[in-house]
Amino acid sequence: MVSIFHPALFRDRVIVVTGGATGIGLACVRAFLELGAKVAICGRRAEKLEIAREALASEGHAIHATVCDIRDPESVEAFVRGVVDALGPIDALINNAGGQFPVPAEQLATKGWDAVIRNNLNGTFYMTREVAIQGMIPRKKGRIVNVIANIFRGFPGMVHTGAARAGVDNMTKTLAVEWARHNVQVNSVAPGIILSDGIAQYGEALIADGRKRIPAHRLGSCGEVAQLIVFLASEATQYVTGETWYVDGGQHLWGQNWELDDTPWPAHLEEILVELAESDGGKRRGA
Repeated sequence: MVSIFHPALFRDRVIVVTGGATGIGLACVRAFLELGAKVAICGRRAEKLEIAREALASEGHAIHATVCDIRDPESVEAFVRGVVDALGPIDALINNAGGQFPVPAEQLATKGWDAVIRNNLNGTFYMTREVAIQGMIPRKKGRIVNVIANIFRGFPGMVHTGAARAGVDNMTKTLAVEWARHNVQVNSVAPGIILSDGIAQYGEALIADGRKRIPAHRLGSCGEVAQLIVFLASEATQYVTGETWYVDGGQHLWGQNWELDDTPWPAHLEEILVELAESDGGKRRGA
């Protein structure tokens, strides 16, 4: 993918990308490395980290990759300290780690809800807090970019991640205000339907239907999301903070992702409408 950025834009800068072994995270890692950055990634599975490390080594890149469970504050603290010891102070954090699965809310088990909230919301906060207190706040400098999702009009079909991502969206706005005095800019990126490793779980029919609801009439690429993240992590965004940037081909402005039930209204709803009309002096009758 053609880059508009100077090849040395991130020379000697230290970038942390959570969930950096696959998908959007790996695309970000490649983009930062090509611009001169020193990059650290983390994830829960050592095998995925090793595959990413080997792939990048074959391209001439070296990374710092460590197993870390972002749901565990102690694991996060140890990871961040290890990155600082190995590479130096962290200049930018990309909170990309996360996961979810499609399920109607009434079928979502408590265990599934807790797992997604712990990972997508709690884990994002733990990593953000640790990176900030270990370096960005004392140094009075830093960039944080949170990768969330298209929650512009709710997230029917995935209430667990919708709630978690909305929490991160609010956290982005809150920390942007609290940490402005520390010269730490905090923004979010909300990808739409992106061609990545995790998209297969949604099935070909659902993906094809989703494409029809996107004004651009195509899915996005990991590289396209990565380019925006690189911009928000750069020195070009010193006066940009607390915003959520949608990368979805216009989907959040037009398409819908949940079909409404077209069955007739229950009888009790009809009775409510009649009662409202009568209490309003008949003004609503026939409406």
